[in-house]
Amino acid sequence: MLTRLRLENFKSWKNTGDIALKPITGIFGANSSGKTSLIQALLLLKQTAESSDRGIVFHFGDRTTPVDLGDFKSVVYGHDSGNTLKISLDWETEEQKPFKVPNVDGRTVVEDARIGFEVASHEVGSKSRKSLTVERMSYRVGDAVFGLGRNSKGNHGLFQEETKFEFERSRGRPWATLPPVKCYGFPDQVRANFTNAGFLSDLEFALEERLGGLYYLGPLRAHPERRYTWTGAQPIDVGQAGEYAVDAILASRERGETIGRGRGRPRVTLEEYVAQWLKELDLIHDFRVERLAEGSPVFEVRVRKSVRASEVLITDVGFGVSQILPVLVLCFYVPEGSTVILEQPEIHLHPAIQSGLADVLIDAWKKRKVQILLESHSEHLLRRLQRRVAEETISAEDVGLFFCSAGGRSSSLTPLELNSYGNIANWPTDFFRDQLGEIAAMSDATLRRRRNAE
Repeated sequence: MLTRLRLENFKSWKNTGDIALKPITGIFGANSSGKTSLIQALLLLKQTAESSDRGIVFHFGDRTTPVDLGDFKSVVYGHDSGNTLKISLDWETEEQKPFKVPNVDGRTVVEDARIGFEVASHEVGSKSRKSLTVERMSYRVGDAVFGLGRNSKGNHGLFQEETKFEFERSRGRPWATLPPVKCYGFPDQVRANFTNAGFLSDLEFALEERLGGLYYLGPLRAHPERRYTWTGAQPIDVGQAGEYAVDAILASRERGETIGRGRGRPRVTLEEYVAQWLKELDLIHDFRVERLAEGSPVFEVRVRKSVRASEVLITDVGFGVSQILPVLVLCFYVPEGSTVILEQPEIHLHPAIQSGLADVLIDAWKKRKVQILLESHSEHLLRRLQRRVAEETISAEDVGLFFCSAGGRSSSLTPLELNSYGNIANWPTDFFRDQLGEIAAMSDATLRRRRNAE
């Protein structure tokens, strides 16, 4: 699970400070306040790790990636290419599988489930020919730090901090001062030139595995279709717009996967679980994905609005069903322990459904340990989270809430103090605007009109 994020000189953020990431982390705030940038930083790392180009520092994106950020100047704070961009990310491994750093003799010198990664990057070169370089890149295991840094001559070298571990050179092999691979990898020569540096590859893999466990659903979702063609594709997620939600259901069906519902209750398929939630949210009564004809690769999504209603295609019911369907499928399709990033999941949903969405997210965490990071404008979703904390459905310790605001040149982030009764002690001014003020203004307007009519 991701546990901490920190950004410096990234888009509108001069310095976010340490952002504690919880099982359910909600980021709220006005438009253009920096909310989306927090998500984009994680997606930037993910698409960099997945890029086939080992020579780039960051893959800023294109039309095929989750996010397209342009170039370094577009991303760095104040569009000042003299600034150094820093990204820091922490996560925890499973308790049964702590990360181990062995010495030459095989003896473990560091063992911890807490892992961190940090990179600092800036541009070097002349005004007419600049290139992006990694100033410093490091991993942390517990308190021990292992990394690659750039000296005043522009050469990179290994270092370690807060540990008695020391890298031991291989005899007869000169040390080549090579830069990192992408923004996070140690060059291959490191393993050849040092006899006890093999674990560095495991650190790189741990980061890649964690970033590979990030799944993103954007705010603009695909329209439902009357027919879906599936030829056996096994998507890793539902797509950035939810376009593969039906494919995911069918892939899960073919693999025979089931979801547990608690002790003493039979396991159900993903399709059945999604149908249960759609009914619980009072959107529809029945949901199923059916093959058009025997042996055909074409499928239809059929639903019934109520117990007595006729069965129709998903295209013939309200838009809300198709909008929440990718959210439901994604949360219960991805591998257990994944991190799901949801950008405005409440779009096009009725307020009552927005409230129920909070219960879906809580269920995904409690049933499958799927961590949720969401960017939202929904007061209804937030209020339901507060209520569930008060009802002890979920602990306040498992919910992280933040409010973004744009003041001056830099965005600022306020952690909301949520207590065990679901109350927020430091409610920001104008958070979701002033409801009481709106009611009072409406009452004043009503009285004024009545007086004028007399």
